Amino acid sequence: MYEALKPKTLGIIQDSSLAVTERLQQVCDLLQKEVPSYDWVGFYFKNGDREELKLGPYAGDPTDHTIIPFGKGICGQVALSNENFVVPDVAAQDNYIACSIHVKAEIVIPIFVDGVNIGQLDIDSHTPDPFSEADERFLEYICKELAHIL
Repeated sequence: MYEALKPKTLGIIQDSSLAVTERLQQVCDLLQKEVPSYDWVGFYFKNGDREELKLGPYAGDPTDHTIIPFGKGICGQVALSNENFVVPDVAAQDNYIACSIHVKAEIVIPIFVDGVNIGQLDIDSHTPDPFSEADERFLEYICKELAHIL
């Protein structure tokens, strides 16, 4: 499935006729539609010089979490650690911000531009423990490709 999605995703990312925000939105829409366990797909980006993340384009239910301080929740922790964070069971995480009662698992992959963590791809799933190493590698690929346009 992921190998088939790579060219579709790359086509969106490289479509210079679209604004960057529209490309990010289309990537979210594609992943949410095509990957059954990806119930919410979105981007958070560093909010200027502030030590916080600001919600960017996303696909899925609306969220109240439009600003996340560094260190808070899974996304805020990734902003500090600069490492992938795979959460098979959000109920087992002490520092978790609940976006929906339906969310069972989360994966967050940082986006680096010139070695600096500028944001992240965040995916929530209503399925317990759905994320594999294949998900991580696929999402890292997307983040690496997105870095060329951000």
